[in-house]
Amino acid sequence: MTGPFRPGPPPGARPRPSPGPRPGPPSAASYEEVGEAHHPAVDAAVQAMVNAEGLPPADQIAQYEAAYQTLRETLATIDQT
Repeated sequence: MTGPFRPGPPPGARPRPSPGPRPGPPSAASYEEVGEAHHPAVDAAVQAMVNAEGLPPADQIAQYEAAYQTLRETLATIDQT
């Protein structure tokens, strides 16, 4: 017994082009292009994410979580003003 029938493309159809490469994580160069946010906590969190780029993946997670928490707390204080 064979598997379920899956129709193929019609005769003469051209294959669809594949989407281009997915963009990678921001690099230090892209951070420099954006510049500073002019808020010390935000600048520190962004720099921590840039620095995490060179760490092993397990260590990156901790850096990203710490930066995320800093950004959440900072946004909460901004929303209160």
